[in-house]
Amino acid sequence: MKFKFLIILFFTIISNGFSQDKTEPIAAENKKPEIQVIARVQKDRILLRWAVTSPIAWKKLNKYGYSIERYTVTRDNKTLSSPEKIVLSKNLKPAPLEEWEKLIETNDNAAILAQAIYGEEFAVTGKNNLESIINLSEETEQRFTFALYSADKDFEIAKKAGLGFEDKTPKSNEKYAYRISSSVPETELSIDYGGIFVGLKEYEPLPKPMDFTAHFTDKSTILSWNFKILAHAYGSYYIERSTDKVKFERITEKPYTSLNQQNANNNRIFYVDSIANNTSYSYRIQGISPFGELSPYSDIITGKSKAILKYVPHLTVKEFKDDTTVNLIWEFPEEGNNEISGFELNRSDEEGDNYKTVLKNISSKSRNVVYNKLSATNYFTLTAVGKNGNSRTSFPMLVQPVDSIPPSKPIGLKGVIDSLGVVKLTWTPNKEKDLLGYRIYKGNIAEEEFSQITISPNEPNTFEDKVLIKNLNPKVYYKIIAVDYRYNMSDFSETLILKKPDVVPPGSPVFMNYEIKDGAVFLEWANSQSEDVAVHQLYRKEDDKTEWKLILETKNKEEKFEDKMALEGHIYTYAIFAKDQSKLVSNPSPEIHLFVPNYSVMPSVKGFFAQANTTTNTIDLSWEYPNNNVDSFEIYKASDKDPLQLIQVVVGETKRLSDPTIAINTNYKYGIRAIFKDGRTSQMEFYTVKF
Repeated sequence: MKFKFLIILFFTIISNGFSQDKTEPIAAENKKPEIQVIARVQKDRILLRWAVTSPIAWKKLNKYGYSIERYTVTRDNKTLSSPEKIVLSKNLKPAPLEEWEKLIETNDNAAILAQAIYGEEFAVTGKNNLESIINLSEETEQRFTFALYSADKDFEIAKKAGLGFEDKTPKSNEKYAYRISSSVPETELSIDYGGIFVGLKEYEPLPKPMDFTAHFTDKSTILSWNFKILAHAYGSYYIERSTDKVKFERITEKPYTSLNQQNANNNRIFYVDSIANNTSYSYRIQGISPFGELSPYSDIITGKSKAILKYVPHLTVKEFKDDTTVNLIWEFPEEGNNEISGFELNRSDEEGDNYKTVLKNISSKSRNVVYNKLSATNYFTLTAVGKNGNSRTSFPMLVQPVDSIPPSKPIGLKGVIDSLGVVKLTWTPNKEKDLLGYRIYKGNIAEEEFSQITISPNEPNTFEDKVLIKNLNPKVYYKIIAVDYRYNMSDFSETLILKKPDVVPPGSPVFMNYEIKDGAVFLEWANSQSEDVAVHQLYRKEDDKTEWKLILETKNKEEKFEDKMALEGHIYTYAIFAKDQSKLVSNPSPEIHLFVPNYSVMPSVKGFFAQANTTTNTIDLSWEYPNNNVDSFEIYKASDKDPLQLIQVVVGETKRLSDPTIAINTNYKYGIRAIFKDGRTSQMEFYTVKF
């Protein structure tokens, strides 16, 4: 049986399904054909769609069919050691021609697919933007292209054409790898299989179309939405319209895509709907997936179209009554009076969109209006308000009354000078709306006439200047005036006096004398002679340490200091500095280095004992002194006749001594003290004995 269809397409084809993805390989004749697969997970089933990348491969697969295999890879979130294979379909082919006969009478997609697969001829007449597809030179490529396009739009037809399959047996605790392979003998054509890994847990509801807008104009609505956002989900859309927000009807016979417009935007689809003015219309859109699923509806947009007012007012004359009052005159055709309810006057401080209506309900027959609240600068527009709610607005007119009132005297002038001589001035901004800017004046001496240092009025309330630091003038003087657009000048601000940074450190103080007494160090110095000295600082460094310690800070009164914290046996270095009011520090005084000798008296010798020995006719002395730093012991002796005198020095290790130079019936007094290696001595210890 043979068919011949003349297909007249007044619609376009899904742009993001297999149809476009698979047309690209048509030109790539040298590439090995392959089967590509996508899937859609529903709550209880998995839908598969596939296509081959070559028209010749598609034609052969229609003859030999496809093999569909399912491999169970995971179960209960665990990977199986060996995937379980099930053959879901073997040699799946397009349905026989007899099964298409009833469908083609009611289904355009079925008619196209049946003609593409079984028709003896395939003629296409194109309209709109399908010329690039229709003008394919070879009939096989035309059949292949239109078959894929039609399959994209109707999943049931795709299944009947051997390009889709519905797996109704998956389990929720399993995940599968589906493999779609060719049954074409390798000797005829080698075709790579395709596959996809998916499970029921990956189910997601279809997203709602987003970024849907409508612009209502005269007798039409321009609908627009961003199709790129959900290009992975939808390739075409239904557009619906309602006049009561309840009953919606589709206004396009076929699904609408970006190919329906001649100048398709990269991201957006546009559709223009002709409607009646002054009637409320509501719109919504619904996406169509490659599996024929319909998305949730987009948000509803409602609005009215209004007729455009034919005439526009034109401000022509401004007549000043005084500094605050103006008479504005405009032109507007008399034949437009019946189309408007009146005029509105709008005002702004500057040209732009920030206009506010200042006068309403101006008669439609009026051609002038008086406004009595002028500012220094005014921009006016006039709006003709249509009876049907629309309006037209004139171009702006600048109105500036005569101004002889100067701005207020600037206040809050202050500034700083950094070490490089850069001066930064700031002040409180004036509040006048017609302020043009400020003029800056400078002087080096308070009594001299100030000179202007700005060429034209400086608009911001800041200014930067440069001064010489190293000159004879320690201060610099500034004052400013404010200037408005009429060049009215304010009084001078209060004079700002800035002290220049001090970059010269003070002279160094000098040590005059020092003395070490009883372990304390007495220092005397002459203070710095610089006038701006704020404090003097005395520092000390101990032994060979590198860290200096501040031990005195004085405000130029003291010139002497007693360091009672010095420790005997240590070497100290002293230096004194002067610091001025600008925190500049002088060079240090010439340093002095001092050694604080050991001066303290050590404890007396304990256990000193003297005993008369009648056997040897001597007096035996003994003692104990557990100190390893003792160099020697000095032994002293006195009698009834002789004063106390040194009789012997023994080494530090000696602890006994016998005195044979004695007489009977004589009282003797012995003394002992330790001599240390560092020169110190202990206190004297005494013992009295009679022989």
